[in-house]
Amino acid sequence: MPAPRRDLHELNRLAWNEATRAHNSHKGDQARFFREGGSTLFPEELELLGPLEGKRLVHLQCNAGQDSLSLARLGARVTGVDISDEAIAFASELSRAAGIPADFVRADIYDWFEAAAAAGEQFDLAFSSYGAVCWLSDLPAWGRGIAGILAPGGAFVLVEFHPVVGMYDDELRLTWPYRDPEPIHGDGVGDYVAASREGLVPWGFEEGLTGFENPHRGAEFAHGTADVITALIEAGLVLEVFREYEYANGCRFFSCAEMREGRRFYLPAGVPAIPQMYAVRARKPAA
Repeated sequence: MPAPRRDLHELNRLAWNEATRAHNSHKGDQARFFREGGSTLFPEELELLGPLEGKRLVHLQCNAGQDSLSLARLGARVTGVDISDEAIAFASELSRAAGIPADFVRADIYDWFEAAAAAGEQFDLAFSSYGAVCWLSDLPAWGRGIAGILAPGGAFVLVEFHPVVGMYDDELRLTWPYRDPEPIHGDGVGDYVAASREGLVPWGFEEGLTGFENPHRGAEFAHGTADVITALIEAGLVLEVFREYEYANGCRFFSCAEMREGRRFYLPAGVPAIPQMYAVRARKPAA
């Protein structure tokens, strides 16, 4: 049976610390954006999550907290968890400066699952999105962790970039396997915010740090959609929704991609479409 690779998680923590600083350098006065009513959420996740008022929600791998605060503004009682020190420090300060209450915890999510379950913490909703699954070294343990912190009747919502996208470089050349049981070592987290510009910073992209190269290598994991769904089902959750989308919200993966309405990136006319995102909702039985 696999086990979480905390040694590789530590490499990724260092890489994310560096990348988070680069990403936020392009985003300007984010506190002002939130104070003026801004939100970083897309329709797909809002529709799957449903009404949020009063719901206890944990945002797993929350990054620097922008989506977490957007969820909190809609009435959820949000706890954000991420492995990056830089991301959690930024999220906590952004919460204070924006005047949107939320709790942020710096932890490897596998450690957090164990601690939260031991403390009897329970949530109505668990949420994860956009570039989270590829950092998970043990999907069965992840599924069990989610099931362990959901209240009976609670749901897990995932909106994620499709593993098919990960098979290609930005020129649509096949480079990675669809799935692989072994970690794939690479150059570390890049500056995808700079590549996507207004796709991820609709309130006004700023040049910020240019020519970013991450000094820390990282380790990613190629999981197929069936691996993700199976991990949730085997943990006792009931699959309610599985969807695939031929566009990517906010993020430009391919140099030829075109941003259209709603900050969705599509492949251009004449290029065969591939799935660029997928979504899952799975629920813990009420009884």
